Amino acid sequence: MKIAVSSEGKDLDSNVDPRFGRAKYFIIYDTETDEYSAVDNEQNLQAAQGAGIQAAQNVVGYKVEVAVSGNFGPKAFRTLSAAGIKAATWSEGSIREAVKMVKENRLKFADSANVEGHWS
Repeated sequence: MKIAVSSEGKDLDSNVDPRFGRAKYFIIYDTETDEYSAVDNEQNLQAAQGAGIQAAQNVVGYKVEVAVSGNFGPKAFRTLSAAGIKAATWSEGSIREAVKMVKENRLKFADSANVEGHWS
């Protein structure tokens, strides 16, 4: 399974970024191989609008099954849901902790966005 986690940095010890659309990076983690890569999300950091949709479309392209972030806006949530990606809201620690919690089925999946659009 592949997991996308919004991240403040480029490695597993980085904190989970509470913002999905405007996260600095996404860590794409493969639970089958325990390998990961950092994906730059810089193009969306200062976007006037559409950051959530663009970030979600980027994540969809990596064929992930789960996305973890502190917050998902309505457009990002709809884009992820339409692609069959489950969204889990959590941002209280590191990427390593988030991945472990997904592997252990300890995160609850959201059934809707938890913030308004244009949240920053």
